[in-house]
Amino acid sequence: MRTHERVLAQIEDKLRTGEWSLGERLPGERALAEQMGVSRPSVREAVRVLEAMGIVRTAVGSGPDAGATVVDRPAAGLGAAVRLHVASGTLPVSDVVATRAALETWAVGQAAARFDVETDLTEAQRLLDEMTAPGLTAAEFVALDQQFHLTLVQLAGNQLVEAILGGLRTAIGHYVTAGVERIESWDALCATLCREHQGILAAVVEGDAVGAERLAHDHIWGFYEQTGLASEFS
Repeated sequence: MRTHERVLAQIEDKLRTGEWSLGERLPGERALAEQMGVSRPSVREAVRVLEAMGIVRTAVGSGPDAGATVVDRPAAGLGAAVRLHVASGTLPVSDVVATRAALETWAVGQAAARFDVETDLTEAQRLLDEMTAPGLTAAEFVALDQQFHLTLVQLAGNQLVEAILGGLRTAIGHYVTAGVERIESWDALCATLCREHQGILAAVVEGDAVGAERLAHDHIWGFYEQTGLASEFS
């Protein structure tokens, strides 16, 4: 095991035991090196790896925000990892699509099961309203669509699923946009997608987990079939 990997292992142990918590600023580079019995360059390399993974964020300077801080949503780094694996070709797009459909269907069901009057749907409704605006380009619609779906996923309350789906959706975003741009009857498809979005959101509000899952499943796979993407991913 290389030196910086030993540093990573020690940092992982401190996070797991709660010695370091979310949002906490880590000791300085020199202090870490002394505590762990390694060189400062090894600490520096380990921190860079953690930052790339989304576990910490760093800031230069000497103020209270300087140095490395454990981020409050470390699972977010998973999204970047998924995108890179898809881009490199190590993850087949067909697998990404199937995984996205399975996880999102589950998440929407969970959102419905957990729904109560305190749930804030302001963002979801805003996105729905924007998607019905006339003159949207395909790329603009897809961007709003992706954010709407992620907003519903967030209501499920599972940060890991949220991070994975965030990575999956952005990883296949250009495939989705390309599929939409091939549709001749774009206005009709756009109207259909908006109605389906409203139906999914209504099922969530009603607490109908089974119905929400069914609608989400049909919506996702129906879109891939209409755009011809399903055959490309098979």
